[in-house]
Amino acid sequence: MIHSLRLAGVALLVAGIGACASAPMHFHTLIPPPAPLPAATAPFVIDVLPVGVPPQVDQPALVLRQGASGVAVLDGERWASPLGDEIRGALSADLAARLGTHDVHGLPRGKDAKVVRVQLDVRRFDSVVGGDATLEAAWSVRGTGGGAASCASRVAEPAGSSYDSLVEAHQRGLGKVADQVAAAVRAIAAGQAANCPSP
Repeated sequence: MIHSLRLAGVALLVAGIGACASAPMHFHTLIPPPAPLPAATAPFVIDVLPVGVPPQVDQPALVLRQGASGVAVLDGERWASPLGDEIRGALSADLAARLGTHDVHGLPRGKDAKVVRVQLDVRRFDSVVGGDATLEAAWSVRGTGGGAASCASRVAEPAGSSYDSLVEAHQRGLGKVADQVAAAVRAIAAGQAANCPSP
């Protein structure tokens, strides 16, 4: 009798482990597919600094907002790299494509190089399947010659009904923020005043 109970317990344990092992794990990235090379090359480079993100969403799994105060952590749906790195990589790729330049963050550069530094601090990163992907961020652009701008952006994109469409909505939202940052970078690099986006 005891032997049979032990065998049944072992069988249940093995079945439980098998069920856990078979749960699919999906990985997502915010970095967009490669864009065509721009026709013109900018006379400056960019330095996209590390991105700050709210602690509530700064984890490997996707975090969904539920109602007024609830969240759901999706262990089976994960970011390919830390969320701050994903956002920085997406912003870097978007800006390089829009400006016809490249990101030199962490790389050696000549002392006479014309560098425009970009800093983004995410204040809100909400994900609602069937609702919106919302991004609120403060950002700044600083040129080698001393020009600077400090602005804020808020974008919301329809998220669709799947996790893939939710991530794609965040990609689109980051693309819109990149449009706003790129306009400021162009102005600062040209020695002009940058206009912040309208709220």
